[in-house]
Amino acid sequence: MIREFLTPEFRKFLLTGGVAAAVNLASRVAFDVVMSYSAAIVLAYASGMVTAYGLARRFVFVDATTSTAQSATRFTIVNLFGMAQTWIVSVSLAEWLLPALGIDRFAHTLAHVAGVIAPVFTSFLGHRFWTFAGDSDSPSNGQTEVRVTEPNAASRASLSDTTIDRASHSDS
Repeated sequence: MIREFLTPEFRKFLLTGGVAAAVNLASRVAFDVVMSYSAAIVLAYASGMVTAYGLARRFVFVDATTSTAQSATRFTIVNLFGMAQTWIVSVSLAEWLLPALGIDRFAHTLAHVAGVIAPVFTSFLGHRFWTFAGDSDSPSNGQTEVRVTEPNAASRASLSDTTIDRASHSDS
């Protein structure tokens, strides 16, 4: 599983995720003006998530076989877990751990950065193996799968007729 994090796809995920994280962090600062830190974390995460989906679909999981509707739904589900991780880490650090350590200056921003980083690995795996992976029968390793099946009796008969037809026309 560690080798999943050594792939070019993961590096692209980190880059596009960095852009989405910047949107997340900047929007949280803006939301802080009009709402509680806890609520701002949730709305900021949603802002970053919209950005992340567009970038991931376009630049990271370019061979995705899922429809936009299906991948957007799956992306949201995976990100609900990521949002929970972000919220728990951010609020725990900002409200309890950092103040207990005597860190008051920029505590909300430091906590939020740690919270945004927290779900990187679990989100990548969720998106790689489920969000953008396609049907359960589709390969999730970026390779194309070719299946060869035995033709049924009707197909064999049709194929034989076509072969005979071509042979009789080529003699003319």
